[in-house]
Amino acid sequence: MPESEDALAIRHVTERLMEAHPQLDVMLVQSSVRTAYEELRYARVRTYLPVLMERRAKDLLPPDRQPKHP
Repeated sequence: MPESEDALAIRHVTERLMEAHPQLDVMLVQSSVRTAYEELRYARVRTYLPVLMERRAKDLLPPDRQPKHP
C-alpha cells in the first residue's frame, strides 16, 4: 500500500532535519515533526504543509550548540 501524502511529508521532513542536525537524537526529531504535524494537520491549504511542518519542528528542537563560523 502506498504511503499517504501526509506520511510521505512526515518522513521527508524528518530525514531533512536529521541531515541538518545529526547530533540530535532520532526520537527527538521524530517527536518534534509529529507534534508539528498534529498542530497543522487540519490546515485547509495543504500545499505548504511540509514547509510549515519543518519550520515548526525546528522551533521545537533544542538550539544548536555548535559555534557559528563566519
